[in-house]
Amino acid sequence: MMRRREFIALVSGAAAAWPLAALGQERVRRVGVLMSHSETDQDAKDRLTSFQKGLEVLGWVEGRNIRIEGHYAGGRTDQYRSLAKELVLSKPDIILAHTTPLVAAVSRETSTIPIVFVSVSDPIGSGFITTMARPGRNLTGLSLYEEGITGKWLGMLKEMAPQLVRAALVADPKMVPFDYYVRSAKGTASSLGIEAVPSPVASADDIERTIAGFAQKPNGGLIMLPSTTLLKHRDLVIVLAARYRLPAVYAIRDFVPAGGLMAYSTDIVDQNRQAASYVDRILRGGKPSDLPVQAPAKYQTTINLKTAKALGLTVPPGLLVAADQVIE
Repeated sequence: MMRRREFIALVSGAAAAWPLAALGQERVRRVGVLMSHSETDQDAKDRLTSFQKGLEVLGWVEGRNIRIEGHYAGGRTDQYRSLAKELVLSKPDIILAHTTPLVAAVSRETSTIPIVFVSVSDPIGSGFITTMARPGRNLTGLSLYEEGITGKWLGMLKEMAPQLVRAALVADPKMVPFDYYVRSAKGTASSLGIEAVPSPVASADDIERTIAGFAQKPNGGLIMLPSTTLLKHRDLVIVLAARYRLPAVYAIRDFVPAGGLMAYSTDIVDQNRQAASYVDRILRGGKPSDLPVQAPAKYQTTINLKTAKALGLTVPPGLLVAADQVIE
């Protein structure tokens, strides 16, 4: 027979446990984030913070019902495959992946874990999705640039340097869908009286050799496409553009505060905030294959007046008015 004291203890314990059992413990969902940056990179921190804030608005709070786990390549492109494999083996509920090569790497490792991507220029041509409206696989997200963006960059160069007759399109084809931009550039370039010069690079030596060779002819300019390789060698790119007095427009804003001339770029930090809505819908039962890929909606124009002056260029009033940020 159970003693009274034991009975009271048993009932008290059951009563104490009852609210937890009745309410249930909220499941913590895991989001694996895959970036080419290092963990200490300020840009990486800004993107992750924006993503986290976007989730909070939708009811996903870090440590309560969601855990965000960062995986960082630190600019080591040779680590992409192993990093993607490591992430998939950790079995997150969903993956947020940045840049075309990292999305390619992680999509080769899983066809079942949902993947939301950002910073991908040509998701159809890269084989990630079937159509923008109906992605069709386990991937969806936000595209970095539409194909016609190259015409905007060419137009900015011509406006900044009216004498321009040649423009080098510089990128690492392994890091970006190079042909996607080259195709677009050629049609627009001819209408502006500019020769578009495809200039693939894969290393610092390539960058130096390519820019030095291109500068041998006058009236040239540079379009630095969105490439991890160029970002890795950002300071070298800026030094070479200054040395050879070449006006340059960058697809990544980070070059301009460091001394680059100008950029017209997608607001990638804001795209990470928007990516939170995809994660939310998928965690609540949506299928990536049914969620349309979103084209970029917010762009930033950044101009460095000090660099323009050093190149002997006068920034046209139209560009100044359009600028979201002017660095003096």
